Parts: sequence; C-alpha cells; structure tokens
Amino acid sequence: MTIIANQTGLDRARALFESEFGAIDADARVLYVHAPGRSEIAGNHTDHEGGHVIAGALDVSVDGIAVANGTNEIRIVDEGFPTFSISLDSLAVREDELGTSEALVRGMAHEIASFGGTPSGFDFAFTCTVPSGGGLSSSAAVEAAYGRAMEALWGSDEVDPVTLAQMSQRTENNYYGKPCGLMDQAAVCLGGLAYMDFENTDRPATKKLELNFEDHGYGLVLVKVGADHAASTDDYAAVPGEMQAVAAEFGKNRLCEVSRADFDAKIPALREQFGDRAVIRCIHYWYENDLVDRRWAALNDGDIDAFLALTRASGASSAMYLQNVTAELGKSQPAMYALGLAEHILNGRGAVRIHGGGFGGTIQAFVPVDMVDDFMARMDAWLGEGSCRHYAISESGAYAGWL
Repeated sequence: MTIIANQTGLDRARALFESEFGAIDADARVLYVHAPGRSEIAGNHTDHEGGHVIAGALDVSVDGIAVANGTNEIRIVDEGFPTFSISLDSLAVREDELGTSEALVRGMAHEIASFGGTPSGFDFAFTCTVPSGGGLSSSAAVEAAYGRAMEALWGSDEVDPVTLAQMSQRTENNYYGKPCGLMDQAAVCLGGLAYMDFENTDRPATKKLELNFEDHGYGLVLVKVGADHAASTDDYAAVPGEMQAVAAEFGKNRLCEVSRADFDAKIPALREQFGDRAVIRCIHYWYENDLVDRRWAALNDGDIDAFLALTRASGASSAMYLQNVTAELGKSQPAMYALGLAEHILNGRGAVRIHGGGFGGTIQAFVPVDMVDDFMARMDAWLGEGSCRHYAISESGAYAGWL
C-alpha cells in the first residue's frame, strides 16, 4: 500500500485533476507522486565545484496524481497556473522552450526514455507548497516529480535517488538553460538530512543522518527577503563561472581538482587576470568546504553549539568572500537587510546566514525554540506577513506509488 506523505496535497491534486481533465474512470490506474522541497544546511556554492554539502528535505512538497491518457501528449496542470502540454514526437532540446515549464517536462521525458521507459501520454495535476523563487528548490521538486511519474507510467528500469537527481540536473542545465550543481536535486530525491560529496561526478557519495533540530533546542526558520532570486540568474551564473575560469588556468574543470598550494602560488597572477572577486570566491570555496565537514561531524556528535558557531562562520564567508547576499551595493539590499534584522533579534543566540543560491530568495535562521514565535512575529512585522516559516526535516524523498 502506498504511503501518502501529504494527504491534503493529494486531495487538492485530485480535485484539480477532475476540474481540469474530468472525472477519473473507475478502472483507471491512478499514480500518486510526492517530491519535497529542500534547505541547504551547509555548503554555499560548493556543489558545482565538486565540493561537500549538507542538505535537508523539508515538510513542503509537490504532490500530484497522474493518469495515462492514451495519447502522445503530456498534459500538466499546476494549481494556480495555466494548463500546458508537450508532444512526445520529439524529446530533443528546443531553444524556444529555454526557461519554461515545458522544458522541464521534455528534459525529464528524454532522461526516462533513455533509461528504458517507453514514452506515452498522461495527464498530471499537482499542487506545490514549496515557495517559488525562495531558494527551496521548487524546480528540483517538480523535476523529480515528473521523473518519478514517468518512471512508473512508462515502465522504465528503477531509478535510484542519485541517478534521478543527475537526470534532473541535466534537464535544468541542458533543457531549461540554468547552470546549477547537483545539491538541490539530490536533496529532493534522497530525503532526510544528507551529506553529499560531489567530487565524483559519475557517482557522488552520500550519507544520511536522522536528526531533528528541535530535539537540540533550535527551530529551522527560513525568511523570504522580498526579492525573487530568479531575477538574478546572471549573478548566480557568475559564481561558478568565475570559480571555473580560475580552475581552467590550472587545466582543470572545477576547484576540487586544483591544489590549494598551486592556487596560493598564483594568486597575484590570478588577481591580475580575473580580478579580486574571483580570487576571494575561490578562497570561500575551500573555507566553506572545510566548514561543511566540521558541521557534519558536529551534527553526528550532537554538538549543536559547535554546529551553530561554524554556521555563523559560513554566513560571514558567504557575505564577505562569496558575495552572494547583494548583487549590487546601493540603497536596496533586501537579503542583507533581512540578515541584519535577524541578527538584531537573535542578539548572539542561534545562527543566521544567506540560504541557497543567494542574491535574494531566503535567509536561514536557527532560532532557539523559546524565541521562534517572537522571532517570526517581529520579522513578519518588518518584512510582511508570511515572510517567515518554521520548517521541519522530512524523511521522504521523491517517490511515486499506485493508489
């Protein structure tokens, strides 16, 4: 029997399906699909350089139902958005679909077909409680949901979580046109709290840990800063672009392949060629990578105080060296503003840092449980009602099951 991770989401998806596509035939096979959002717990812009990351699946998700429709088209309806469809006649990249929802469907269809699935049309209705544009990986959750639906409906070989994540990453890179690492997709597909090492691109190493931050006295709160990071795609792309340009000077593709001693020996020449920002972004990569490992060790030891101290150091590095809090210095600095307000409330307790890709989106705060309600009320008062949400780690990764 299929476990339903989000009954409310399933009920809403069924109602949406029937309002858009009509009543489901009594003898039709109905597939339930679930994929969570994620929070980057540690490892800010390390994944695309073959570095280390800790991420957690969250208790927000994509939940939907899919039913074969006997055609050669996939029809998709997402609550609150217009219905769209793609033909399965061709699964090649289409330039006119870059940056669109259609690109994500076509890309995942190509991946599952290449893995042994036999493409055929289906109708898919889903709801999404993962906030978009907030760094919680709504796009990765949607990609994983498409992949799990196609895997089941098309009879492909079983796709393990890391392979599904790689499929999603290729879809986002090649079909959608966004350069991204593998962290978002891997976290969504694995579920729970996971450590990931991306040095081996063919098979990233992963570990999992059952942990509830509230058992250690802290709530995980994410705060929307009022600026959609989707508007800063170019700023986001410049981070791996600059790091990888430096790596290329050593004949390498990613910073994980570059010796720190070799880097140190060429710093003046690298500064001359690429500028100050590229050099200090590389420094952030090695520093943050070490902080990830130390935070994973602290979590495994149950040492929340060490974890928080290292998280504060990570946030400082992102702001000073990675520089992904604010794209341009000026009067409007929504993410830095939110960080300042959070620090003002916490007054030395807990930890706060930029979250995910940065340049807007969300900030992440580990807030003492006795302060969570007050913290959220004050931040909402300053940033707008609903800016804050208190999250929990979800053990469920992306999956599908027949109802």
